[in-house]
Amino acid sequence: MNPWGRFASLGLAAAALLIGQVVALAALTWWYGLSLTRLPNLTGDGVAVTLIILVSTPIEVVLLMLFAQRTGSSAAEYLGWTVPKRADVVFGVVTVAVFIFIADVVTWLAGHGLVTSFQTDIYTTASGQGWLALLWFAIMVATPFGEETLFRGFLFRGWFREPKDAWFAIIGTAALFAVLHVQYDWFVIAQVFGFGLLLGWMRWVSGSTLLTMLLHGLINFEGMIETLIGLHH
Repeated sequence: MNPWGRFASLGLAAAALLIGQVVALAALTWWYGLSLTRLPNLTGDGVAVTLIILVSTPIEVVLLMLFAQRTGSSAAEYLGWTVPKRADVVFGVVTVAVFIFIADVVTWLAGHGLVTSFQTDIYTTASGQGWLALLWFAIMVATPFGEETLFRGFLFRGWFREPKDAWFAIIGTAALFAVLHVQYDWFVIAQVFGFGLLLGWMRWVSGSTLLTMLLHGLINFEGMIETLIGLHH
């Protein structure tokens, strides 16, 4: 297997992400019956966020699979879709739980709320329009699947070419992962970067993107639970 080069990997990943988002925006204009310029502010709209995730993710993943296959490898092998060892799963789950606890303590000590306005906005709007189950699916399943395939799958494979590249791949993918979470302030983005480092490290030591998908899903699940608790207090 001869992976894509570092710049080619970045360019192809950006193309897959962009094409997925463009198609998702087109779907939004159809859903709301408005032109793109007349769309309302949908940043905190749970239905719009769910639609964007559910439309863009499969397109992005299919494109990344096609790019991976162009290297002569199977998509599953290239993207790290391998079943992790049981010991790696247990270690990963425990590590994520500890990391979440530390992040929550730091957030509380810094005087920030554990739940952002973005989380409460998309939860309440999705709930009000009967889309809550789909939002849960989008956040807990579709998002980890798409983002981990992009960052810890395709990009990590292109950037981790020899052992000395490990931390470059871990830090680089974590930085891009964090910067793309523009819906949050810099304090939360810094936490996302920390989670990205953890996920990248687990990808390195386990060789499995399926494991990072599971861990990412657990992180998002904890965020949804905190949102639910916060809204009922």
